Amino acid sequence: MAVRTKLVAGNWKMNGLREDGAALARALVQRMVAAGAGGPGCRLLVCPPATLLTTVGGLIAGSGIALGGQDCHAAAKGAFTGDISPEMLADAGCTHVILGHSERRHGRGEDDAAVHQKILGAWRAGLTAILCVGETMGQREAGTAVDIVASQLAGSMPSEAVPDNLVVAYEPVWAIGTGLTATLEDIAAMHAAIRTCLPAGTRILYGGSVNPQNAASILGIAAVDGALVGGASLEVDSFAALCLTASRS
Repeated sequence: MAVRTKLVAGNWKMNGLREDGAALARALVQRMVAAGAGGPGCRLLVCPPATLLTTVGGLIAGSGIALGGQDCHAAAKGAFTGDISPEMLADAGCTHVILGHSERRHGRGEDDAAVHQKILGAWRAGLTAILCVGETMGQREAGTAVDIVASQLAGSMPSEAVPDNLVVAYEPVWAIGTGLTATLEDIAAMHAAIRTCLPAGTRILYGGSVNPQNAASILGIAAVDGALVGGASLEVDSFAALCLTASRS
């Protein structure tokens, strides 16, 4: 089986004004270029707030770091106040978009059907969709974690999915922003279960309190193809360390 190039994606969430975003983007480019990170062994992606896409995109242009959005509407345009379309993301220079994140599913009530339509919209605009799935602590304690994740995949993933247009990110809801991380055994088992539901060769990322201290062990798991990073992506030293770890793993 061909080796899947690792992907490290930084989700900045609702953080950063223009000066902050520009400083972080400049520092990351300088650090990555100096260290020779990325390249054939690892792809790097940053997903800033929509207000920073143009600023950050201009600063990372030509560096090998890709640009992504954090969410999108399913439609190309229309009377959807406050939303952003996949075409708008592509026009801003994005190549990827995060969809189905637990903060959208649980905080905004987005269900699998809505995520499914957003993925179709992302593909229409030529974007790669990063589909997030994951269980709550209650579901894991009840022994239904695998069933919950399989159900999310079945309901959210269109049948036309291929490795070139879809990345899956497994993020246990209880591990996002809490400092808690799933055990290596649980990560390996869940990624193996997810892989049986996907087209061969599809990348599966792990997310949920990934940091420089645990990155080597997590990224060293054969079934893990990279990381979706939250808080650590806002600190250039931490994110650079994660990227270098992925490049070497």
